[in-house]
Amino acid sequence: MPNTTYIRPTKSRMPASPPLLAPQPPIAPLTPPVHVVDLMTDEGSAVFGAVWRGTEAKIVECPALADSMPEFKTTYDIEPHAELYGFDDAAWPEIAATDLGAKRGGGMVSFFWFRATLTIPAHTAGFDTQGAKTVLTVNVDDYAEVWVNGEMPRAAGRPSPATIQGFNMPNRVVLRDTVAPGERFEIAIFAINGPISAAPANFLWFREAKIEFYR
Repeated sequence: MPNTTYIRPTKSRMPASPPLLAPQPPIAPLTPPVHVVDLMTDEGSAVFGAVWRGTEAKIVECPALADSMPEFKTTYDIEPHAELYGFDDAAWPEIAATDLGAKRGGGMVSFFWFRATLTIPAHTAGFDTQGAKTVLTVNVDDYAEVWVNGEMPRAAGRPSPATIQGFNMPNRVVLRDTVAPGERFEIAIFAINGPISAAPANFLWFREAKIEFYR
């Protein structure tokens, strides 16, 4: 079920199933796509009815988990939790698709949320989308975590494309193996300036954002 409510943990808990038994998240093809739409153009985002919004995310102090070692009284969380399915971002400023590449954050250790809902069209530039494997590819400088409909699929010890992939490396997230026109995907991208321990003297932005279709 999509995650629609955030409840801050108060004590540690085991995962619902052993992490090593979690299913492998789908991996995007390495072959060339048959059709690509650039989401960093007004025309490309309009194909999917996408309205981009964004806001800065903050690190906040909160109580440590109740069963932590006694010397740890506090820990940290992120606010807002905009990964949630159905999160209300209506008050956030709109970001033009052509402005996704602008520098954001205050530099050093900083975080920023980007959100948009993508609706699959029946056709795009003559391409029939019905049944196509559909991949969201984003490259955020420096790192990104990608949530789709309130979920970030991940598996311990195996590739998980929605999680941090590496320094300035793309996240290639399979939205659906066989997509249907009219399907909606609520996208939340958590952008991270890094390396975190190095507190870099730069900012964060999109280098790339596109939808790829495969047959």
